[in-house]
Amino acid sequence: MEPVSRLSHDPLPKVITTNTLPSGTLLSKHLHSTLLELARVSALLLVISIEVLSFLREWNPIFHLFSLSCFFLFFIVKPLLSKPHIYIVDFSCFKPPNFCRVPTSSFLEHSSMIEPFDRKSIDFMAKLLKSSGLGEQTHLSPALYYIPPIAHLQEFIKEVHMVLFPVMEDLLSKTKLSPRDIDILIINCSSLCSSPSLSSIIINKYSMRDDIKSFNLSGMGCSAGILSTHLAQNLLKVHKNSYAIVLSTEITSAGWYAGNDRSKLLVNCIFRMGGAAILLTNKEEMRKTSKYRLLQTVRIQRAFDDRAYLATVREEDSNGALGVSVSHDLVQVVAETVRSNITILGSCILPFLEKFKCGVSMFRKRYISKSAQVYVPDFKKVIQHFVLPASGGLGLERGKGLKLGKRDTEASLMTLRRFGNQSSSSSWYVLAYLEAKERMKKGDKVWQLGIGSGPKCISFVWECNRPIVGESIKGPWADCIDEYPVLFEDENS
Repeated sequence: MEPVSRLSHDPLPKVITTNTLPSGTLLSKHLHSTLLELARVSALLLVISIEVLSFLREWNPIFHLFSLSCFFLFFIVKPLLSKPHIYIVDFSCFKPPNFCRVPTSSFLEHSSMIEPFDRKSIDFMAKLLKSSGLGEQTHLSPALYYIPPIAHLQEFIKEVHMVLFPVMEDLLSKTKLSPRDIDILIINCSSLCSSPSLSSIIINKYSMRDDIKSFNLSGMGCSAGILSTHLAQNLLKVHKNSYAIVLSTEITSAGWYAGNDRSKLLVNCIFRMGGAAILLTNKEEMRKTSKYRLLQTVRIQRAFDDRAYLATVREEDSNGALGVSVSHDLVQVVAETVRSNITILGSCILPFLEKFKCGVSMFRKRYISKSAQVYVPDFKKVIQHFVLPASGGLGLERGKGLKLGKRDTEASLMTLRRFGNQSSSSSWYVLAYLEAKERMKKGDKVWQLGIGSGPKCISFVWECNRPIVGESIKGPWADCIDEYPVLFEDENS
């Protein structure tokens, strides 16, 4: 029997249906970027040539003035005036209390006592947990420890308070700011959309200003934390001299599925408690003290494609139990979405030679030999650190596709092992891991990749503004960073 709520997710009739992003569009973007880069290099060579000729032939000084003016306008003034700089001043991650810890054995024993789950579902969840990459230190909401779990709005709001209040207070304490200094507030949570909104809860709790610009995002999936940062970036382009706070979380008690539909049981097994608070600004006086400066943003979505649109859907099963269905197409859909995002990002940040090699291979595959392999550019030529989704197998596949080593994917896999998949906030735990290991050096580039339902993919490239030290004694990794990385069973064998 088809779930009742599936009807509400059926794609609407379209005048034109496109199943895939045209490869010609990506190719044209890639070639366009390469040509622009070539034009910039040519312009620079032309200026140098004019300077050399004017010096050797003793031309009129007006030639010196002309060439230097061109260089000054196109290579110095234009980049400075193109857009305001966006900085991450600091961020905080929620560390769940020990009484919320849920070892695998306790999770399975507890689930077996809950009436809706049959033996097959328990065995299926046991298999999922064994291959998930989660360790024994992950956490779930206290509401889920009851038999049966408490699925009331009041308990959902308690979890909101439990997660968001501590990270908000920690961030304000670290940055020495008052709640009334904040100009923009953005909160994202996919599974809970309350009234009053989560942003109103925070404004009320901290007596924030009456003119604060607040936003509440829901249903945006695992990429919502980075998408919220993207929204903050766009708002900071408009509102000068401002502070913006992004609060990112997922309420596990609201996302719990109590049923036997296997496509919905994955969420119970891998998603765990977590939350993060991020302070961003466009104030130039914060440049030296901020942790990171934003260099590049690329955002892609594929909701126009019916197969991608239905890859992850929150719906009721045949018995009316609400949960998130994960289809068998998810892996391929994610691969296609990430590929589109990476192609555009690469055309923006990669060196000319890498873009040229990739462009030539794409042209060859499209017009000469369909069996030819597309060249995979080396992103490590410009990126020193990779913040990949803490999603186990999918994260590993993305790493392999980009030819990344174990050290490059280590932060993502260790975050999954220690904290589980915290949905939209997991990206900030991955970044916190890199900081706790003291790998961040001034000038290092960090690629932050987010993938969420819809499906959506967003990439941020940040530049480290200053050496980041001392994070190993505070934050979510404070009492355990020396225990990682750990080897998995397949690496030990």
